[in-house]
Amino acid sequence: MAFSRRGFLKSLSRTALVLSLEDVLSLAWPALGQQAQQPAAQQKPGGSARQSYSAESRPAPKGSASPVSGTPLGVQFVDVAKDAGLNVETIFGGEHRNKYLLETTGCGVAFFDYDQDDWLDIFLVNGWRLEGFSKGKEPYSHLFKNNRDGTFTDVTIGSGLEHKTGWGQACCVGDYNNDGWNDLFVSYYGQNALFRNNGNGKFTDVTKEAGLLQDRLRWNSGCSFLDYDKDGNLDLFVGNYIDLDLKTTPKPEEANCTYKGIIVACGPPGLDGGKNLLYHNNGDGTFRDVSEKAGMWGTLGTYALSCAAVDLDGDGWPDIYVANDSTSATLYINQKDGTFKDQAIEAGVAYSPDGKPQAGMGVSIGDFNRDGLPDIVKTNFAGDTDSLYMNLGDGSFDDRTYQAGLGVNTRLLGWGISFMDIDNDGWLDILVANGHVYPEVDGTQVDAAYAERKYLYRNLRNGQFEDLSMSGGAGITTDAKARGFAVGDFDNDGDQDAVVNCVNAVPQLLRCDSSLNRSWIKIRLVGVKSNRTGIGAKIRVVAQTGSPVLSGKPDAALAQIEEVRSSNGYYSSSDLRYHFGLNEAKKVDLVEIRWPSGVVDTLKDLDVNRLYVIQEGGKLLKNEALKPAKKR
Repeated sequence: MAFSRRGFLKSLSRTALVLSLEDVLSLAWPALGQQAQQPAAQQKPGGSARQSYSAESRPAPKGSASPVSGTPLGVQFVDVAKDAGLNVETIFGGEHRNKYLLETTGCGVAFFDYDQDDWLDIFLVNGWRLEGFSKGKEPYSHLFKNNRDGTFTDVTIGSGLEHKTGWGQACCVGDYNNDGWNDLFVSYYGQNALFRNNGNGKFTDVTKEAGLLQDRLRWNSGCSFLDYDKDGNLDLFVGNYIDLDLKTTPKPEEANCTYKGIIVACGPPGLDGGKNLLYHNNGDGTFRDVSEKAGMWGTLGTYALSCAAVDLDGDGWPDIYVANDSTSATLYINQKDGTFKDQAIEAGVAYSPDGKPQAGMGVSIGDFNRDGLPDIVKTNFAGDTDSLYMNLGDGSFDDRTYQAGLGVNTRLLGWGISFMDIDNDGWLDILVANGHVYPEVDGTQVDAAYAERKYLYRNLRNGQFEDLSMSGGAGITTDAKARGFAVGDFDNDGDQDAVVNCVNAVPQLLRCDSSLNRSWIKIRLVGVKSNRTGIGAKIRVVAQTGSPVLSGKPDAALAQIEEVRSSNGYYSSSDLRYHFGLNEAKKVDLVEIRWPSGVVDTLKDLDVNRLYVIQEGGKLLKNEALKPAKKR
């Protein structure tokens, strides 16, 4: 579908439902210095640069005393990608200039134990360029097998993954056919791909047989497996970004599309948003498209990027949160009858603190304040803060971005993001991967660069975070053109590492080197009545961690809770062995698992520093100490 002035005004009219006329006009014609551009009357149809809400940076208000504020982090992130053998460059769009927005989004990555040897392997999504490639030179996505010694081997050729090429976007992991081997879905601008894991190191492209071929060109974006009807079979959500036709999309110079005076790719405002998709798993290896019937198209005109599928309202049914670019976020609440309703506005997770749409990129879910409720953190465009929404337990959220200390940074542009316990103290910290969307900013007077450093926020255990980015090691402070990243313990040493997919560069492998020697456990689930991956199951861990909180009292009464999910951050999939930092704990008092089927399993008095593989019904399939890889 061609882009038009009508489409642009339609997207603004939806915003006008909740904003004043002045605010709507500010979106159509941003103030000079945020995104400078000519008045709409002088633009060609579709001639609009990205509309990003601008926010002031400011420190958090003084909160309750924190027992850890000002203490050494005790952790350093080191980029070991080169030594580990991750030497393949991800190709995506132009290196110095982009003609279309298609060239800007980059790719995701998965920490993915495809061969079930309890060592995390890596799948890196790859992209394309407008000019194309000669036969035999096409870039393809890469699968790296973990050698168990801190290095990886590229095993793509012969795996069945090397035949699919194109504008790769996101990846998500889950056992869609319940055969005991996690499968891989990859979204594309163009036809998506479902790769069945054959259990022998090989994959088969079953997209057509599974009923997932699309009847038209789509810009598919974030994806997530979920069992939305709790029938034991994993369904599939696929976001859609823009209804993009390169034949009719204006080039930057034709439409006067500018960012701070620099000519850049047009969009997304003024372009038609894509329609999100939901596929129901039929239980026989096939899917059917239920998007319209399920209510995915009840909210249109958004530009979906990343997504997260978890139970956000506490009713036991998975919901879907979508980070949208330049428009309000979407929260599909599961109605328990096969349908969803967008209740993002009602829930308080649609807008900025002052009610304006933001340019959302990545999203992660976690219980940062350990009240037993899943919270949301989201990355946004440059000139804005990232967003932190605290779950209030009644189906609504409170925007705690400034109160929690995430409002201190606005200059960099966030993509990948994850809640993760960086220091194993039992409290979720936050890691953010940044990188500008426009390569054209390099070599200009604009206060921006294409490659950017990361943010690292330590949880202060009092509802606030401390920016320790400059203390987190060279892996954090080194600039990179980052997009998606995944979290997991690739060297099995008991702390969480990260792998970052970068644009037109080799990836980063950020090894976490800790001097803290704190306890931990990892839990992987195997469903029986529920889906085999255990997606949607809630894991509750209670241990005497000895971590002082607030007034200095120990946190023994505070549990840690995680819900198993298929996707995390921006376009990526993280370790399905769920990691719980335990600080000083000598044992785990209780592990409780609530499965999607309704089964509740309880295990008591577990040893620390071990991996537990637990089957639905309470059977312990594995209890082992992991032997860490030797550091190189």
